[in-house]
Amino acid sequence: MDQRSDQRLDQRREPILNVPGIVVSVIAVLALMHAVRVWLLTDEADRVLLWSMAFVPARYDAGVLTDGILPGGPGAELWSFFTYALLHADVTHLGFNLVWLLAFASPVARRFGSARYLLLFLATVGAGAIAYLVAHAGAMTPMIGASAGISGMMGAAARFVFEPGGSLDMRRRGRDSADRIPAAPLFVALRNRRVITFVGVWFGLNLLFGLGSVSFLIGENQSVAWEAHVGGFLAGLLLFSLFDPVRPSPPLANSELLHSHDC
Repeated sequence: MDQRSDQRLDQRREPILNVPGIVVSVIAVLALMHAVRVWLLTDEADRVLLWSMAFVPARYDAGVLTDGILPGGPGAELWSFFTYALLHADVTHLGFNLVWLLAFASPVARRFGSARYLLLFLATVGAGAIAYLVAHAGAMTPMIGASAGISGMMGAAARFVFEPGGSLDMRRRGRDSADRIPAAPLFVALRNRRVITFVGVWFGLNLLFGLGSVSFLIGENQSVAWEAHVGGFLAGLLLFSLFDPVRPSPPLANSELLHSHDC
């Protein structure tokens, strides 16, 4: 009896501790990049790296003279849509992002596999850059950090973790398959009260970031590119079905499960 209980306990714990290798790799790359900047680069070399990899809206405004001022040249106009996510302002910024990445990227990576996960992550990072560009056209302020991609993972995770039997269903049975639960179509998922609550709280927090009401979390001299968060989150939420390898359930079945769960 005790042995069976221990086995069941181990099975329940395994998915939580089983962080996909691709997520560990992304975390290692982000941490290594920050360590190199802090410990190996001179201030001047770090400045060049920052402005070469950060996303700067002024690069795309013909009315702003950036030729010869910003490192990276024409190439940076392409790669900075993604490379900005590799840089972080300080250890606090990095640590905060890594915690959320670990929490929300893990179920997505377990569901998608490495290739699909990376493609979606890059797509949400790019979407965050586009949103920031639209909101800050011509600005010389550089944007750095992986928050847009992490927000994208939150949006993607919201499509399946709240499903009956999913990762955040407290009544689920069989954790091993929790991340492979068929996802409801978007219009059905957005009728799930827990999904609506999650999305509402997420947007509410980002609104507070935009208003500066929670600046104590990031420091007085730093600001949050909340527009990039929104762009990444919406991309993860909307593009999820394009990357999802799990065959969706018939709409009727999803509706019945949703109704049963909400009641």
